[in-house]
Amino acid sequence: MSDTGALVYVVDDDVSAREGVARLIRSAGVMTRTFASGEEFLAAPRPETPGCLVLDVNLPGLNGLDVQEKLAKSGPQLPIVFLTGHGDIPMSVRAVKAGAAEFLTKPVDDEALMSAIWRCITSSVEEEIRSGQNGRNGEVSKLEEIYLDDEICLDRNLGNMVGQGLGFQSILKSIQIVAPTDSTVLVLGETGTGKELVAQAIHELSPRRKGNFVKVNCAAIPASLLESELFGHEKGSFTGAVAQKLGRFELAHKGTLFLDEIGEMPLELQPKLLRAIQDQEFERVGGTRTIRTDVRFVAATNRDLKAMVDENEFRADLYYRLHVFPMSVPPLRERREDIPLLTRYFVKKHAQRMGRAIDRIPASAMEALTRYAWPGNIRELQNVLERSVILTHGNALEIIMPDLGEMSGSHVLSICGSKTSPSSERQAIIKALEDANGLVGGASGAAARLGLKRTTLQSRMRKLNIARQYR
Repeated sequence: MSDTGALVYVVDDDVSAREGVARLIRSAGVMTRTFASGEEFLAAPRPETPGCLVLDVNLPGLNGLDVQEKLAKSGPQLPIVFLTGHGDIPMSVRAVKAGAAEFLTKPVDDEALMSAIWRCITSSVEEEIRSGQNGRNGEVSKLEEIYLDDEICLDRNLGNMVGQGLGFQSILKSIQIVAPTDSTVLVLGETGTGKELVAQAIHELSPRRKGNFVKVNCAAIPASLLESELFGHEKGSFTGAVAQKLGRFELAHKGTLFLDEIGEMPLELQPKLLRAIQDQEFERVGGTRTIRTDVRFVAATNRDLKAMVDENEFRADLYYRLHVFPMSVPPLRERREDIPLLTRYFVKKHAQRMGRAIDRIPASAMEALTRYAWPGNIRELQNVLERSVILTHGNALEIIMPDLGEMSGSHVLSICGSKTSPSSERQAIIKALEDANGLVGGASGAAARLGLKRTTLQSRMRKLNIARQYR
């Protein structure tokens, strides 16, 4: 297994516990160094690399809290996961108040420990990038006319992902850390932020890159057919099943299965999905033979799965199985410093494809693009730029900005936000439908106003029991 570039330190005086934790971390493709005492750890040189510290509380000599205190005085502190065999509540409170990321009781569950470690590594990466940016996140440099003949520097990018700001770099670093492992990844973010590109990049940087990258949009496939799409079916298993069909799980064998819009997965199908992810085995619809597979899972959603769990709309066990390595993709309004680079990239791409002689983007156009809130995120930006390229007559890009009529930015963000409750989401959808005179699809329909795909909006309307009078 390839190393991720992150480094986890393990400090525990119990050799069997220490080596057990180290084996678990190495099996996830993460480098580790072990120490038998706090003094040994503090005396060792530490390279400047993202990571965390797994620290036993009850150590001989300097205990875990003493080590934490000394680290805090010596400079930027490593994120710490405390382990204790006693579950001492006052001690855990003191540790957390002093800055501990996690406090777990022995014997610790492997999944819980790795989930805590991944969270610490991610926070360490973000801190490393933040300190290197000198507080410039979100700032946009002075806007000037852009010439398309200039080369677009993509040395920090992966695949078709384009950007340069702090938020974007944090995502790239997280991809580089988790990709070499087989850990399940949950990509969170608003619609149109590029979650599928993140999943594709994870696959392309993984040891499974020669295998298939298989995509399933859980919102686009009717609930009655989704089980067959995922797991396949046997001939004659239901009306219309005239031949055996392989499901996406089998097609993704030795590769990666990307479960997009996982929040739209029907509740009745979630136990079978959980078993397939956890045990890597399933049966085809209408079949009795258990099929084993070897698949890496990446899921994505623009919904708040934890809130859905609380509302009994999503299974808690599936949520925690997916929530091993969560990654949040920032919305475009929080990546304004990336808009000029993205604009150049998309304009150049569409102009070349259409044979348009556009060679520059006026500063006034860039100002309009960076001021706009982009409720549909990068997908909306790309659509606006493609339309602008089509309608441009000369060599300078003529920007055709979106006309959202009376719809306010808060109206859009209320559904796209990651912490939307079912009741507020229902209100936002109904408001958008009313503004669109009941039209769901099309350029002026409710789906476009909310920055959603038509199929996604229709699925949410069914889930929220919104009247079918809207077409």
